Amino acid sequence: MDALVIGAGPAGLMAAETMAARGLRVVVTEAKPSIGRKFLMAGKSGLNVTKDEPLPAFAAQYDSDWLAPMLAAFGPAQVQDWCRTLGAEVFTGTSGRVFPVAMKGSPLLRAWATRLAAQGVVIRTRWRWTGFDGDGFAFDTPQGPQVLHAPKVVLALGGASWPRLGSDAAWVPWLRAKGVEVAPFRPANMGFGVEWSPHMQRHFGTPVKGVALLAAGRRERGEFVISARGLEGGGIYALSAQIRDGAALVLDLMPDVGMAEVTARLSRMRAGESTANRLRKLGLSPAAAALVQEWGRGLPLEAALKSLPAQLTGPRPLEEAISSAGGVTRAAVTERLELHALPGVFVCGEMLDWEAPTGGYLLTGCWATGRWVG
Repeated sequence: MDALVIGAGPAGLMAAETMAARGLRVVVTEAKPSIGRKFLMAGKSGLNVTKDEPLPAFAAQYDSDWLAPMLAAFGPAQVQDWCRTLGAEVFTGTSGRVFPVAMKGSPLLRAWATRLAAQGVVIRTRWRWTGFDGDGFAFDTPQGPQVLHAPKVVLALGGASWPRLGSDAAWVPWLRAKGVEVAPFRPANMGFGVEWSPHMQRHFGTPVKGVALLAAGRRERGEFVISARGLEGGGIYALSAQIRDGAALVLDLMPDVGMAEVTARLSRMRAGESTANRLRKLGLSPAAAALVQEWGRGLPLEAALKSLPAQLTGPRPLEEAISSAGGVTRAAVTERLELHALPGVFVCGEMLDWEAPTGGYLLTGCWATGRWVG
């Protein structure tokens, strides 16, 4: 082989495709029985491949500006064109998010696997990397222990979220032992815990829509879900990094109505009217009204409606997070994403220390870094 790719997720497969298209003989190893497991899980409710927005705005969503040239080479426009070359037509939703017409990830992955096979890429499943053996890479395989050597090696082993799908970060101590700097993993795009009072139980599983969420000076319009464990959903994920790092979350439950107008509407209601009745007359959903009752005690009602402090206990565990922050640091790699400590070994995807919100940014980032390495 000319190149060995360890990990058959979006980043690893894109690296393999890019190298095979240039005539290299590529072998891909995957610990799981099949390829793209997290990719398929991410697409169960609709595969969001990218976001259709100008590149500067798109790249600004990443916390690592060193990804900018990779995103410029394979950003939203290129992702859409690439999907079409696999026979997967895409469409842009009202939010700017881009999806395959089929919505699911499985048709795209099948077409991709067919193309890789036609390029001569060899994929070996149930090959779990177990560390280094001298200058070789050791594996547990169905045929017993194996050691592979290759002129170039691409590591695409994922981060530390969803370990049951393969991203278990088992590789961290092996790379650190070789002198590679790896930043500790933290949850990203995750929910937050809440210790609810009993009256909230009937609202578990209910979405709260049309609100604004504020943290660390940022304001996001979106929605979230009240769950038995706390709050989760797109609106929460958009600010999860700021909240995780210590910022307070404040909710504006009437974002299209100014404070003065809210005060005026309340003043026109009958004196002595119950809070529950006032919230209903203001048009709040039962779930949003329940949040006011839960967290707004002691506040003037207009303040609870426009700046309700969310009482969170902290982020949900890493294994529940959609993605992870941390990984191989910028200082540990060259501009080509080659490890300084291991010449000829390259790193891509969620193994790298970068963070972005959901909405197509995560998948595009994995594809872009995989293509860059390839």
